[in-house]
Formats: sequence, structure tokens, C-alpha cells
Amino acid sequence: MRRTGLPARDLRILDPLLSYPSTVLGRERAIVINLEHIKAIITAQEVLLMNSRDPSVVPFVEELQSRILCHYQATKSQEINGEDSNWTNLYDLEAPQSRTSSPQNFSGGFPQFEDENEERKEDGKQSLENRDGSKVLPFEFVALEACLEAACSCLENEAKTLEQEAHPALDKLTSKISTLNLERVRQIKSRLVAITGRVQKVRDELEHLLDDDEDMAEMYLTEKLMQQLENSSTSSINERDDMDDEVLQSNMNNRTTAEISLEATGGSTSYEADFQNTENIHDNLFTQNIHSRASHGTRTSTTHSAISKHLDVEELEMLLEAYFVQIDGTLNKLSTLREYVDDTEDYINIMLDDKQNHLLQMGVMLTTATLVVSAFVVVAGIFGMNINIELFDEHKSGMQEFLWTVGGGATGSIFLYVVAIAWCKHKRLLE
Repeated sequence: MRRTGLPARDLRILDPLLSYPSTVLGRERAIVINLEHIKAIITAQEVLLMNSRDPSVVPFVEELQSRILCHYQATKSQEINGEDSNWTNLYDLEAPQSRTSSPQNFSGGFPQFEDENEERKEDGKQSLENRDGSKVLPFEFVALEACLEAACSCLENEAKTLEQEAHPALDKLTSKISTLNLERVRQIKSRLVAITGRVQKVRDELEHLLDDDEDMAEMYLTEKLMQQLENSSTSSINERDDMDDEVLQSNMNNRTTAEISLEATGGSTSYEADFQNTENIHDNLFTQNIHSRASHGTRTSTTHSAISKHLDVEELEMLLEAYFVQIDGTLNKLSTLREYVDDTEDYINIMLDDKQNHLLQMGVMLTTATLVVSAFVVVAGIFGMNINIELFDEHKSGMQEFLWTVGGGATGSIFLYVVAIAWCKHKRLLE
């Protein structure tokens, strides 16, 4: 907390024992990142990783080290180029000063030297540029980009792996509906829901940052650090100017004492007047220079800070938009896979409904056949009664009557069954 200036509430996001969703927070002196397996704190000069020895984080650490090394080399080359140009400007600046030695020329050249300092400060606040014109991102943006790329790449790889496993399982389920295939598809769907939620959370976080310029402005740690250094240097310059004013005032007092001593010894009055006029002119010029320098510096710093902030926000916005598009593409891919799973489920449900309809039709046909056979059983039951009637007399009935009775009952039953099935088809109860 002392090192990064973060409160305990923000550090609690990185606690591995607590479950927090993906979060990117911009604070005064640090950026807190909790994206998938990446748990880091980024400052203007360093990156603190909470789980650097995790096997899943080791590749990210190597990539981050290579990016920081490239950034360091690019920054060093830019500083060398900037020093060469600054030395050239200093040589050009010293040439006119060496030709003149009057106090008026020195005071007139002082704002020019101050303008050079301001221009160099402005160059330091702006994004570093290489010789080929490509911009060098600040340190915190390099680390942030590495974290976003690692998280987006991890989610995209998981989405690709899931997609490669899902299509064969769904196709196999379509061709053959079995308990094993249904269980595989259920597991794939559970993984799909989990990955979709993680991707959606990262996308929402990036979208929230893109919608809020103030949150993006909080992430410019290098710019805020250089602004603090500039303010401290400005305060030191003001203190030095105050000291110069005190020295100048003491010199003026000494000179006034010298004038009084000259009057006591009978010095020239015209020389004293000329000397006082010269001092008054010098004081007026020096005062005007200080006011003009202060106003010029204020206008320049204010204008440049507004423009620089706008450009920096736009630069970070472009960086976040690139990974927002990537994570949005991953989400679209998962949405397409989810639609494919839903379509497969609908197809399976249709197939099951069709089989269920066939079973129902078979049940109707069997029920009709049972009803018709029951009618024939009724006839057999009637003749099976143990009652003495003339029909059971051996002299009046025989095998021929028995065959006619059985044949007639069977024929009647078949006829009733055909009529019942024809009526069901006519009513479209059966196909």
C-alpha cells in the first residue's frame, strides 16, 4: 500500500482466496489488473505480479520481459537522439549571447532560454517517437497491452479448443442419440456457458473503460509523474527567481550607498542621474521579462496539457479498442457455437418428438386391435357358457357349424379393425 498508494479495497481484488470478476482499475499511482490468470499492479516504473511462478503465468512473464526490454531500448535511443538535438539547440543559443555582454541583452535572452526549457519539457511529456516516426507507448501502456493480450489470447484459445471438441460431439449426437453422447454434449455446454460469462465480463470491462474518459485519464501514470516533476521544477525555478530578486535588491542598495558616498565626496550629479536611469530601465525590463515569461509558460503548459491529455486519451482508446474488437470476436464465436448447440438441441428434440409420435401411432393401432379382438373374445365367451341349449346338441351341430362360427368371428373382427384404422386416417389421427 505504501509502495503503490492503493487502498486495501483495491488490493483485495487480487486476493487468490477471494473470487472477483475481471477488473481493470486506474488509480492515482497504479493500475490494478485482474484478468483471468493475470493478477498484477502496474506503476509508472514497474509491474508487480501476484502469481509469477504459476505455470500458466510463466509465458506471460517472459513476454512481458521482452516487451519491457524493447521499450527500454526504444526509450534509450529516443533519449540519445533528444540529447543530441538539445546540445545543438544550446550551441545555437550560446552564439548570440557570447557576442553581447550588456545587461539588457542578457535579460532579453532569458525568456528565449526559458522557452527552450519549456519546449524540452513539452517534448518529454509527449509520446516518445523513434526516428521512423513510430510512437513509443508509455511504460504502463506496454504492460497493460501485454496483460490484455495474454487474457484475450487465453480466452480465444479456450474458445477454439472448445469449438474443436464441440462440433464432432454434436455431429455424433445428431447421427446417434445415446446416453454417452448426451453426456458429452452436456459437459461441452456447461464449459461453453462458463467461458461465455468470462469473455462477457472482460468485454464489459473494456467497454466501461472506453465509455468513461476520466477512467482512461487515470491510467496515464507516466504523464502524471512527469507533471509532478514539472511542478516541482517550476517551484524550484520560482524559488531561484525569488533569490535572484533578493540579490538584485541588495545590489541596488549597495549602489545607492555608493551614490551617497559619491555625493559626499563631490561627485558628478549628471553621472548619478544617468546611473539611476540605467538602473530603472534595467528593473523595468527585468520585471517585464518575468511577467511575460510567467504568462507565456502558463499559457503554454495549460494548452499543451489539454492537447496532450486529449491525444493520450485517444491513444489509449485506440489501444483498448483493438482488444475490445478481439474479445468481441471471441464472444461472437462463442455465440455462434451456442447457436449451433441450440440448433442441435432443437433437432434432437424434433427427432425425439417424431419418434414419440410414431410410438403414439403404434399405441393407437395396438389399442384398436385389442378392442377388435375383445369383440371376438366376447363371442367366444358367450359360447363358452356351461348352459344346456339346443345348439350344443351333438345331433344338431357339428364341426361345420364350429368352423363357420370361428371364421365368421375372425372375419368380422378383421373387418372392424380395418374400418377403425381407415376412420383414424380419415381424421388424420394416423399417418
